[in-house]
Formats: sequence, structure tokens, C-alpha cells
Amino acid sequence: MADLAQVTENIRAALGDNSGLGKTLKIDLGDMGKIFIDGASAPNAVTNEDKPADATISLSWDDFMALSQGQLDPMMAFMQGKLKVAGDMMLAQKLAPLLKR
Repeated sequence: MADLAQVTENIRAALGDNSGLGKTLKIDLGDMGKIFIDGASAPNAVTNEDKPADATISLSWDDFMALSQGQLDPMMAFMQGKLKVAGDMMLAQKLAPLLKR
């Protein structure tokens, strides 16, 4: 099973140097930690820092893993309250296709 460091590195590799996001996004995985995506910097950066972001996606580690493995639909997770978005909702929606690269 993947840990936070592996997941962070996978996201870094998927986004590359220029994700096209143009903003910052944080994935809050509760006690497991945070993943901060700086899509505004050049090159883009992905860290485990807890910084303010334009959008924050909050969900449990288990739900995040299910999403990343295609076992949980992002829209269904949102509708069921398993995934919460604070801030720029459109930015959060841009992330899913980028991670499928």
C-alpha cells in the first residue's frame, strides 16, 4: 500500500513542471497529512506543506486511495459528503483529469 511520500511523488510526476492550473491546491487527508500543489510557480511544486491554498479538497486516506484507483467516482464522493471542497470549486475539478495522465 502506498504511503504519503509515494503518493506525493506520483502527483509530482503526473503534473510535471507545468500543470496549467495557475493556482494553488491542497489535498487534506486528515491525520495522514497534506499534499500542497503549487500550480502557480514555475516549475510547479508538490510538497507536504500545510499552506493556504486557492482550493482545499478534504477527504479520508481510504477514500483518496479509492479515488486514485478508480474505485470511487469523484462526483459520487462529493455528493455523499466523502469529499469536501473549500474555495475555488472549478480549480478542484481541473485536478482529476491531470492526475489521469
